[in-house]
Amino acid sequence: MDAAFSLTASRSYRNYPLTEPLQLKRREVRDWNSCSLFIARPKRFVQLSFCQTGYQIRKHAHFEVLCSQRADISVVEGSRIDEVYDALVERLLPTAAVASSSNTKKYIVGLAGPPGAGKSTLAYEVVKRINKLWPEKAASFDCQVKPPDVALVIPMDGFHLYRSELDAMENPEEAHARRGAPWTFNPSRLLTCLNKLEREGSVYAPSFDHGVGDPVEEDIFVNIQHKVIIVEGNYLLLEDGVWKEISSLFDEKWFIDVDIDKAMQRVVNRHISTGKSPDIAKWRVENNDRPNAELVMKSKKNADVVIKSIDF
Repeated sequence: MDAAFSLTASRSYRNYPLTEPLQLKRREVRDWNSCSLFIARPKRFVQLSFCQTGYQIRKHAHFEVLCSQRADISVVEGSRIDEVYDALVERLLPTAAVASSSNTKKYIVGLAGPPGAGKSTLAYEVVKRINKLWPEKAASFDCQVKPPDVALVIPMDGFHLYRSELDAMENPEEAHARRGAPWTFNPSRLLTCLNKLEREGSVYAPSFDHGVGDPVEEDIFVNIQHKVIIVEGNYLLLEDGVWKEISSLFDEKWFIDVDIDKAMQRVVNRHISTGKSPDIAKWRVENNDRPNAELVMKSKKNADVVIKSIDF
């Protein structure tokens, strides 16, 4: 179980049927990513004391194991956004140096978070800073020659369904109104893209033209020299279907933790900046962006790194 464990033991003893097999019962508790686990065995109860090296068994105990937030999650925060950028760059630069010794190996980061969290801004800024600092790490290059960029962003936006595909759906009006929901993307194409990248070391990925509202095919070229790839998008850490397969490919999983109300206000402002009236912008946020955000927030528990959002 991928969690940190704390133990509370009960002094109550009960007579359970001796013929029952080992039973595991899971009960949700209030804290996110938490649960209670009760274990009964034939003829006796056992109490498991979890530790770093394993666990000990104690007889005749009714016990509860509380699974709290995973112990291996890193939290990145700062008083200024530059401090957050610097911390993330410091985390990835040594990885880029190690990966540079391999022709095809990539270090792929999945960056998720709700709409309005600032995923694109953060991803591109971290990549820009890595590429700026990379010459200092690339000692094998002549000081007069600028080495090629080592980091790149692949936005999930490029894997939107085309408008024509939304038109062909059973309810086209709803499909366009809900564009941005998980089912308005093509995660299978993203999975194929990442598998090819991992297998061959290079791939063409689509971008997204917000003016036209459709993907632009083969607009991003990930080549052999790129060693750190940040894939950014809302649903990259979901646990359902193809999304789960995508998530399994990431070497690290990042999540931007942001207050939903603050994020939604940013999205309202973004809609207005593209020409929508305030009323339409607010309607779209309440009926599409907020439900999407609430779904995305549930995937925070799957992250290795939680980035505390602050204003840019």
